[in-house]
Amino acid sequence: MSEHGTAIVDGRRLETLWLPAKNGSAPAIVMLHEGLGSVAHWRDFPARLAARTGCGVLVYSRYGYGNSDRLAEKRPVDYMHREGQVVLPALLEQMGIARPVVLGHSDGASIALIFAGKFPGAVSALILEAPHVFVEDVSIESIARARTTYQTTDLARKLGRYHAHVDETFWGWNDIWLDPRFRTWNIEEYLPAIRGPVLLIQGEDDEYGTTRQLEAIQARIPQAETLLLAHCGHAPHRDQPEATLERMAKFIESAA
Repeated sequence: MSEHGTAIVDGRRLETLWLPAKNGSAPAIVMLHEGLGSVAHWRDFPARLAARTGCGVLVYSRYGYGNSDRLAEKRPVDYMHREGQVVLPALLEQMGIARPVVLGHSDGASIALIFAGKFPGAVSALILEAPHVFVEDVSIESIARARTTYQTTDLARKLGRYHAHVDETFWGWNDIWLDPRFRTWNIEEYLPAIRGPVLLIQGEDDEYGTTRQLEAIQARIPQAETLLLAHCGHAPHRDQPEATLERMAKFIESAA
């Protein structure tokens, strides 16, 4: 049975969800959500992944997201670095999880790369959906459009299904990505240290990034495998759930 809970990490209360393992020898999977994601925003995908793999699955909402503590300040340019170097390792220690498969989507994939590059021995494998390691024009253009959409449509109401403090969540994400200082954000320096199996998944129609991101990662992590999905946007687990689930499950089985 799934276990909803909270953890205090880096002085913040974080919402957590633990799906117990059915296979005691399988590695745990830790899921890191996208820039506007949360525990609830993954919908039923964590449960489906747990059922398909037998792995225990930890899902959590980062500070400022979901039912975690409300964001009380503007995000700094290095906010993903703190998540990967301070928050995630502390949370794993608190939860008693060692060498998990880290599955990240978008911002979560970037945090996973920072974590794995900083602590190479702490990860058994990486699964990265729509990762970004530098800032592209297409990302900024799409995030600028999201700002207009939020101001002119009912997007706030829709996001409110997944976040307790929706305005702070949206603007915390949108403002830092559109801050001119963020254009130089780059995490490619973390990639060469990563040694374990890596699976990259991206949609051909991803509105927030191009395959240049995958190429940059593969250039520095030669063992990385790639799945590029047709008729798929920024969220493969939502746009192509069956193909995404099956490929992830096979990758985890082979990595284990």
